[in-house]
Amino acid sequence: MPTAEDEVIENEQRYRAGAYGLLAALLRAVPDQPLLDHLVEMSPESDAEPDALFEAMSGLATAARNIDPGQLEDEYNALFIGVGKGEVVPYASWYLTGFLMEQPLSDLRDDLRALGFERSAATHEPEDHAAAIFEVFSVMISEATSLSEQRRFFETHMKPWLERFFADLDSARSAEFYKPVAQFGAAFIELESAYLSMRS
Repeated sequence: MPTAEDEVIENEQRYRAGAYGLLAALLRAVPDQPLLDHLVEMSPESDAEPDALFEAMSGLATAARNIDPGQLEDEYNALFIGVGKGEVVPYASWYLTGFLMEQPLSDLRDDLRALGFERSAATHEPEDHAAAIFEVFSVMISEATSLSEQRRFFETHMKPWLERFFADLDSARSAEFYKPVAQFGAAFIELESAYLSMRS
């Protein structure tokens, strides 16, 4: 019979997987109305103790409630697509080497193969796109990959660059809706770093 501690751990993993899935969805494509509605519903309880994550979630809920879908599409395109490239380049190789399709992508592909992940034929983005990495990590958590393996993956493929990525997104000229997305991502990654250091 599950203990109270087991239930706490299960809830932690559900929350972690859900947060990574949410970040993946926000970075993969222009958010649709159901996703925006979900963000509004995620607004934290007013009696919760305010911290960076609380403030970011509150800001994200407010932005989702007020954003115009047409404006959001323009913002997403300016940030991540642009003419040639967007204001922010969401790839690990870019942050770690200054170029796309470099050694960090090759190393990530090796690890993905070892973990049993296969690239879909319908996927056009390189695997080191932030959204793809968040999707993979969400699955790893959901499938109960060991915390020691999660920590190794996080410290190898995520921690070295995601703080800078979210800082760049937060300060990008076109970022309005994506400013609280960046703040949520930064606060969550900081929390995750502490969590994995403590748990594994």
